[in-house]
Amino acid sequence: MTSPFDPVAAPDADAAAAARARQDRLTKPAGALGRLEDLSVWVAACQGACPPHQFRRARVVVFAGDHGVAAAGVSAYPPDVTAQMVANFDAGGAAINVLAEVAGATVRVLDVAVDTEAPRSPAIGAHKVRRGSGNIAVEDALTDEELTAAVDAGRRVADEEVDAGADLLIAGDMGIGNTTPATTLIAALADCEPVAVVGRGTGVDDAGWARKTAAIRDALYRCRRTTDPLALLRICGGADLAAMAGFCAQAAVRRTPLLLDGLVVTAAALAAERMAPGARQWWQAGHRSTEPAHAVALDRLGLDPILDMRMRLGEGTGAALALPVLRAAVAALASMATFDEAGVATDMVS
Repeated sequence: MTSPFDPVAAPDADAAAAARARQDRLTKPAGALGRLEDLSVWVAACQGACPPHQFRRARVVVFAGDHGVAAAGVSAYPPDVTAQMVANFDAGGAAINVLAEVAGATVRVLDVAVDTEAPRSPAIGAHKVRRGSGNIAVEDALTDEELTAAVDAGRRVADEEVDAGADLLIAGDMGIGNTTPATTLIAALADCEPVAVVGRGTGVDDAGWARKTAAIRDALYRCRRTTDPLALLRICGGADLAAMAGFCAQAAVRRTPLLLDGLVVTAAALAAERMAPGARQWWQAGHRSTEPAHAVALDRLGLDPILDMRMRLGEGTGAALALPVLRAAVAALASMATFDEAGVATDMVS
């Protein structure tokens, strides 16, 4: 596979070392802030500065798309809900809008492959690839041309956001039935049996779970001869997943930290890491969802989720909820007094 992305540089090792040294001088026992210390070091390395600065323009981008496999009864909700939720995002009424506001982030929603004739607005539809991706149980999700357009759309959106000043990105998803291609993608990339990774998605019953498992098994059979991430996105992914993969990879190319959300985003990220090796150094996992395939993808990426709140909504909500934790890590490293500044004797701290 020839990567469509420029090489990914590693975060700044010197800034990371300086951050760890500063953590040891702060007025607390070494390691007493636990994971916050590790996160602060990661931000310093991504920013190439110690102490790091607080995020000034955190940005959530929700990629929306429908999937033909929804017709197989793999979701508890009808496909019409995708377009309705895009309108809800645009109006500011969705969970991600509420949680992003609390976290100090703004939200952008994109219609990549919603099954509607006309996008809600030119801005929302600026990167639309097609109306719904193909039913992966019986046909390819995308053509070669559509795959290229979707990956390029994600890359362009990342560039647009970074060029506009975004210093932290969050990828979110919306699409009825999208956990089916996401789980298929993870199973293919991680070489897992469907029954080990298929979850309940939006809350399907036992019969729905069986239909979902069968659809994933059929899709895996169709893509059994390849492990190429681009080919898998085309055969068993979808336009929204391909765009998210391009977005996650390009964020790393542009040296911009990114918080992953749940199953669907992390499936795209798993493909992105294969396309742009080293990209995962620029990511943190916002949370661990209840979907079993999500844990598999996180393990393959070597990412330890910041939160575990039993969430499975998508939209970027788990990552948005983790953002205040990341802000706290930055604040602690940047604003706490050192022993010298506070006049505290280091031999009195234990």
